[in-house]
Amino acid sequence: MEFSDEGYIIRIRKHGEKGLILTVLSAHNGKIIGYVKNGMSKKYFGICQLGNKISVNGYTRLEENMYRFQVDLIKSYAVEFMTDNQKLAALSSFCELSSACMVEKDNLGLFYKRVEDFFNFIHEDNWLTYYTYFEFYLLEYLGIGLDLSECAVTRSRENLQYVSPKSGKAVCEEIGKAYQNRLYRYPHYIMEQRKNPSLEEIKEVLKLTEFFLNKNFFRIHGLKFPENRATLLNKLEL
Repeated sequence: MEFSDEGYIIRIRKHGEKGLILTVLSAHNGKIIGYVKNGMSKKYFGICQLGNKISVNGYTRLEENMYRFQVDLIKSYAVEFMTDNQKLAALSSFCELSSACMVEKDNLGLFYKRVEDFFNFIHEDNWLTYYTYFEFYLLEYLGIGLDLSECAVTRSRENLQYVSPKSGKAVCEEIGKAYQNRLYRYPHYIMEQRKNPSLEEIKEVLKLTEFFLNKNFFRIHGLKFPENRATLLNKLEL
């Protein structure tokens, strides 16, 4: 079996004295894992770094065997992340969530656009906004997306201000005001597809996505919530 694809390196493991096992989040094959012979050599040093975008040629004789990868660099993002502690924290969280949540060889479909946006806009001042879009739509990709179209109680589509942690549904101001300390803030900028939210809005969305990812995916599957994601808000100093 053989394929060609491109994607982003999200995990690197040593294998033997000189080899590496790469996990790549790819455009057409989803999460793919393969062995790079002599991956620790000088030839591959600048290529096999977390966050780098690479082209991948993978082949294996039997479907159940691990792929062997031939890789080339498309674009280096590693330096951008490594020289900025906040971006590095976001990349670490991105990689751990992707490794844990993605099924191997499952095409990401339209969700891959959210992955690309995170990297394509990493040089912009509002780069963190695109990370929050990735997490929010990760919920949808996993089949645990939130129902935010109308108030869970009144069915009104007006003045939606909160999200219930129990139901994952929207709650309007009239109903939720008395219980606001127990509810999450409604993610207005995501629902409106705005790209320049305030830091407070970003913080609230990260609290929201962390809760539902942990509750509806990691706990259900008996998995530990990724440490680098659990500490992300502190590292971002929001």
